[in-house]
Amino acid sequence: MFSHIMVGSNDLDRSKRFYDAVLGVLGVGEPFPNTNLTGQRRLFYRHDGGSFCITEPIDGADATCANGATIGFKCASPEQVHAFHDTAVAQGGTSIEAPPGLRESSLGPLYLAYVRDPDGHKLCALFRPK
Repeated sequence: MFSHIMVGSNDLDRSKRFYDAVLGVLGVGEPFPNTNLTGQRRLFYRHDGGSFCITEPIDGADATCANGATIGFKCASPEQVHAFHDTAVAQGGTSIEAPPGLRESSLGPLYLAYVRDPDGHKLCALFRPK
């Protein structure tokens, strides 16, 4: 169901030390460091097909328990990304960032849609073309 969980951090080095230790207990190895196309540093921990990610917030504001956080849902096709987006908006969510579509990233092409649920939580529908 989930493609990834992402949380924000105001101190990525401190977060790395914490999560290296905590996730190491679960058998998770070193994270994959990444800098996105707009300059924010991120860490991607991968294990058993899932990813837990830590990022500097894209909007430049301080990270909070909601700012920088994204709950990503894995989709089977671009059409499913659009259906996720359109259903979320129809049910009281808000479309955010760019319209649903293919985006180039430092991790390769991704088909994405972002929405906020009625409480403001950021959700991502994600399809990774092969």
